[in-house]
Amino acid sequence: MHRRKFLIQAGLFSTAALASVGCEGWFSKGNTANSNPKRLAVFFLRGAADGLNIVVPYKEDSYYQARPKIAIPRPGKKDGVLDLDGQFGLHPALAPLIPLWQQGSLAFVHASGSPDATRSHFDAQDFMESGTPGKKDTPDGWMNRLLATLPNPNPVQAVNLGDITPRILSGKMSVASLPMGKGATRQLPLDRPQIASAFDRLYQGNDQLSQTYREGRMARQTLMADLEAEMREANHGAPLPNSFAGNAERFGRVMARDSSIQLMFLGLGGWDTHVNQGSSQGQLAGRLKSLGEGLVSFTKGLGAAYQDTAIIVMSEFGRTVHENGNGGTDHGHGNVMWILGGNIKGGKVYGQWPGLGKAQLYEGRDLAVTSDFREAIASVLQGHLQLDNTKISQIFPNYTPNHNIVLV
Repeated sequence: MHRRKFLIQAGLFSTAALASVGCEGWFSKGNTANSNPKRLAVFFLRGAADGLNIVVPYKEDSYYQARPKIAIPRPGKKDGVLDLDGQFGLHPALAPLIPLWQQGSLAFVHASGSPDATRSHFDAQDFMESGTPGKKDTPDGWMNRLLATLPNPNPVQAVNLGDITPRILSGKMSVASLPMGKGATRQLPLDRPQIASAFDRLYQGNDQLSQTYREGRMARQTLMADLEAEMREANHGAPLPNSFAGNAERFGRVMARDSSIQLMFLGLGGWDTHVNQGSSQGQLAGRLKSLGEGLVSFTKGLGAAYQDTAIIVMSEFGRTVHENGNGGTDHGHGNVMWILGGNIKGGKVYGQWPGLGKAQLYEGRDLAVTSDFREAIASVLQGHLQLDNTKISQIFPNYTPNHNIVLV
């Protein structure tokens, strides 16, 4: 049996076991950690979150006419939106985020999204994660290409929170993965000293597989040490609750503790609300409550490192302006992006608002996209990570930012 196949079947070389690593050798590049690095965390809401009920255009009568059952009431009314700027308001389930808005470290980019009009979850997610809308043969994800532009490479410079490396982080650069919840610190066969020693001897050569093995071993050892140290300090040793908020604070602390971690990604599912979406209460509200609490917990976990961190929350596309007959919404087009961070010019809803009148809708049914999602990300990459146009063009090939959105 081929050695790689054996390792995968034995569970010793899987993403969860050793961390997912590419073929780019870290050892040959050296590892000089930055004591005060700029960090980027991306949260992807899989399933197409309803941006119109997240950042609500409550000044538009068309919004309320199109959504008689699921619209969020205007500010001042029972369970009404939380006013942001006199035109837009935040879903009341996201009340924990209001202090971040008030302190100017939370912004939104409305009517944003992909220029590709697909309403397929699979294709839309692929295009947004590859960073090349409409192009299906892109071999890697934009965060992996971003990783290639950063100095001081090391096995845990980019961390995926999950079992399988997502499209956005796939590519030649090494990426570490950690399972969520209890699985994050689950003991594996390779953690046993005798087995680890045997495999270390087996893969001590200079061939590609041996180098990849050692990268994975080092990534796992580093992340396990960070997690164990954090767990000892949190709640006086009591286990953290198995919830997004609990995990978010935990991983925020890990990111803050280890200055070599610069990129982090987490995908969250459950946003495809075709049926019984709800208004101020209900299915969407419950998920937003968990997300909002989780984001606040993540910033608390980061502590002082929040000043050097940018957080992007995005989803593959928005949902129809009109509610459907099942009390939900269908696949749409334009959406809203969330941008948080210590250096973000927050307290503002960015983007050109196209309106919700019938003549203003995309194909007569959807919020139009007036801001390419890459424009918002490029602004963060340029202002926060200090990347020049040449590097941004490597991350988003064949795209030139017009710099009409300045988030940092």
